[in-house]
Parts: sequence; C-alpha cells; structure tokens
Amino acid sequence: MQLSELINKHKSVTIGSLSANGYPFGSYAPFVYMEHKVYIFIASIATHSKNLTSNPKSSLLFIEDEASCENIFARKRVTMQCECSKYAGEEKAHIMDAFREKFDENMINMLDGTHDFALFEFVPVYGEVTLGFGKAYLIGGENMDELLSR
Repeated sequence: MQLSELINKHKSVTIGSLSANGYPFGSYAPFVYMEHKVYIFIASIATHSKNLTSNPKSSLLFIEDEASCENIFARKRVTMQCECSKYAGEEKAHIMDAFREKFDENMINMLDGTHDFALFEFVPVYGEVTLGFGKAYLIGGENMDELLSR
C-alpha cells in the first residue's frame, strides 16, 4: 500500500502545533497532499496559524473513522512529524487548484478572496503508519513516502 493512498482517503487532518509558551494545541484542517507534502489553507487569525508561524515543528495525524473501523484499539493511522512554513512559492496557483478540485470550488474562491487565509506547507521528517495489530511501519525513503519495516 502506498502512503498517498492512506493519506488521500481523508479530507481533513488533525494538526498538533506548539504555542509560544510551549503548550501543544490540537485541531484540524482540510488538506491536499501533493508531491510528498501536505498543504493546509487556514485563516491567519487561527491559533494554528500563529503557532506554526512562530514554531515550525508540528505533527499531523490521519486516522480511520471510529464508525467504520474494525477495532477501536487498532484504527488505521498515519502520523507525521513535520517542519512547516507559510507557502509563498511559485506553485501556489497549482496547489490552490488542487484545493478547488478536492473541495467546493466556490468556497475556496471565497476564502482565497478574503486575503485573510494563508497556505501552509508541511514537509515530513519522520513518521509512522499503523494498519492494525502487529502492522506498524516507519515512513522513510528519499521522498518520505515509503513504508519501512520497524
């Protein structure tokens, strides 16, 4: 199974960020996964936006829905430790097109038009995948997209 298959089953990701005083903050955001990176588009006034701007270390969790899992103790999940930054690269239009394709185009256009939303890029540096009991893997490889035996 490819890492992209596991991630792209989801529409949102749970984000862990650190506040200026060092306390963790958890929430979620819709995302797109492109070229081995995760992108979120969130309001500049959001707590995550402030946290991620001041501290680039973050964690992402993609987890199987409780209602459809076989066993609550062994939900399929991908966890990534990432370096994050506001995205200001040349590919912004291409990334925003991916948001329009995955989500409601009118909603993305409206949010983008407010100029209050920022695009953040998460680059995985370490990760783990759990597919069930005894089925745990590390994420590795040149592009951080391979499942490696523990």
